[in-house]
Amino acid sequence: MAKGNRVQVILECTEHKDSGLPGTSRYITTKNKKNSPDRIELKKYNPIMNKMTLHKEIK
Repeated sequence: MAKGNRVQVILECTEHKDSGLPGTSRYITTKNKKNSPDRIELKKYNPIMNKMTLHKEIK
């Protein structure tokens, strides 16, 4: 089976990390390495902070 260009990435909330609240907000998604080689940033819902926040790709 041929390997594709899609890889799983973990998105972590940046605002939550700076706020000092316990816990983390993380999402797992996929991206195409060929079309977007840079780290992705998406606005996702953070249930702990109860609002939409910026999530950045880690690792």
